[in-house]
Amino acid sequence: MEKKQLISVNEIASEMNMSTHYLAELLRNLTGMNTQQPIHAYMIEKAKGLLLTTTFSISEIAYQLGFEYPQYFNRLFKNKTGKTPLQFRNLN
Repeated sequence: MEKKQLISVNEIASEMNMSTHYLAELLRNLTGMNTQQPIHAYMIEKAKGLLLTTTFSISEIAYQLGFEYPQYFNRLFKNKTGKTPLQFRNLN
């Protein structure tokens, strides 16, 4: 499985041809979110899909999504969903 890099605010801003500061201000004004919140939401949705459609281990999913440390992925997932990735997989 290929190790990927986490999506960064710099990459998104660059793709949109704007500064990170302008992107942050724009996002905050339009949605009330900081720049990390939609990135985290996207990563959690990707993780949910992988948890439900593959037999990859939690660590493999974390690495595939670009997390260097599976523990950070587990913490973020639980913080955003109220369940650990394993609990989510087992309940669905």
